[in-house]
Amino acid sequence: LTDGINESKAHGFFGSELKRAGYDAIIFTGKSEKLVYVWIDDESVQLLDAEHLKGKSPAETDDTIREELGDFYIRVSAIGEAGEKLVRIACIINDEYRAIGRGGMGAVMGSKNLKAVAVRGTKDVNVADAEEFTEFVRTVHERMKGPATRKYRTLGTPENVLVLNALAALPTRNFSQATFEGAEKVSGEYLNERYVKKIIGCATCGMRCDHIAVVPEGEYKGSTSRVEFECLWAVGPLCAVDRLDAIIEAIRLCDYYGIDGISAGVIVAFAMDIYENGIITKKDTDGMDLSFGNHAALVETIKRIGTRTGWLGNVLAEGSMRAGKEIGRGAEKYANHIKGMELPGYDLRTLKTAALGFSVSYRGACHLRSGAYSPDVKGKVDRFKIEKGRGKLIMDGEDLYNVVDSLILCKFSRGVMYDGLKDMAKYYSLATGIEMTSEELIKAGERINNLARVINIREGKGTRANDTLPWKIMNVPVPDEGIAKGAVVNQKEFDLGLDDYYSVRGWTKDGIPTPEKLKELGLDDLVSIVEKKL
Repeated sequence: LTDGINESKAHGFFGSELKRAGYDAIIFTGKSEKLVYVWIDDESVQLLDAEHLKGKSPAETDDTIREELGDFYIRVSAIGEAGEKLVRIACIINDEYRAIGRGGMGAVMGSKNLKAVAVRGTKDVNVADAEEFTEFVRTVHERMKGPATRKYRTLGTPENVLVLNALAALPTRNFSQATFEGAEKVSGEYLNERYVKKIIGCATCGMRCDHIAVVPEGEYKGSTSRVEFECLWAVGPLCAVDRLDAIIEAIRLCDYYGIDGISAGVIVAFAMDIYENGIITKKDTDGMDLSFGNHAALVETIKRIGTRTGWLGNVLAEGSMRAGKEIGRGAEKYANHIKGMELPGYDLRTLKTAALGFSVSYRGACHLRSGAYSPDVKGKVDRFKIEKGRGKLIMDGEDLYNVVDSLILCKFSRGVMYDGLKDMAKYYSLATGIEMTSEELIKAGERINNLARVINIREGKGTRANDTLPWKIMNVPVPDEGIAKGAVVNQKEFDLGLDDYYSVRGWTKDGIPTPEKLKELGLDDLVSIVEKKL
């Protein structure tokens, strides 16, 4: 999707099963001549024919593989039709609905003719200090039942709908507005009252945050999906759709075809925007009214994207950046992405730490690279300004999140590490037997960020020229009445923020890590890449 580095994660049960089979990672190279899936049964690894799985959803693929291998407890990671057809927002789905969602990893898998990976592990997983490790995990497990995770256990992330709407930070109608008049109808409160039937959790989780919603009646009766804020926002407020039944169906379709629900919603909103502005017409949509708020058009367009159906489905399947360029006639201005990745659900005109943080993220518009929205939402900074000091906030968040991801911790549970990095260092040391300090751990996080930056530089994507914001964020002031009216990110404050961030990172004014910084981090072998750019 971005032509740069990407990483994406999903929790669930697949990863722990792979570990029990005796593996820390799987590396795929080359391409199969025909569609196959990998079957890992402890030491046994086979490539099996998958032609009979062609066109099946990840859930259907999961069920079929379990049935033919004769074990319900096998864990499967699979792509859907979108991955097979190289839709650039295709994802990989574990355990039927846990998505390795952003950046088009499913398209990469599809390009290799790899439909799925199935694994069964029967081995014990050993740690260096089993007794203390088990006690520490029990302590953390109990903390997961406390106040630090209340939000996730009760309303779940859809609680964000009303919170962000009150802050004029809920992007609506493709970032034309920052509040949604239908927010109450799609809120976490309304969702849980009317639609949520079950709350479940990942492997060994003490928190349980998966809210499973079912449509009880109407044209989408029976539609079932796991609902989180980001996807709800993208196919809801951003598209001006205020019907939760249609939102649940749209999310279900994203899972069915195997596409990123965030990008899918942002792309549909982009299409609705250029339709309402006359850049495309019913001639381009095969007669479909693609106006904001049309829930039927939302559902139909997701189907077209997931299957690359028609001109519209095919062009939108390329992502909003490429679609904007191909359509032309000013459509690029309506494409809300950074480095090719569509924006998540935070209005960057009224959350300016987030604006800076998203712009410098190495995988594009991503709320999970630094949590840069947090100080804005929690009132720790003036969210209507970018000023000196924000660079340090973002750097610290990025480095911490790199550590959290490397330890394979759930970001929702980061608050239960009461001593922060000290707890994480203890966790690492007890598991590996390698003593690790907080300082060493955060240095590893810094190393990861610099490594990713250099890979992007090697691919022509990692300089100041790529750390940008969408046209609307810098040119269309918030029109909503209230404290946010007129808010927009201007070039002067944005440049100040970039300078501040690059400075604390030890990078050049152009955003390139210096040879000295790379050597300090033990990345001497990458120096030759940056020297070509200096």
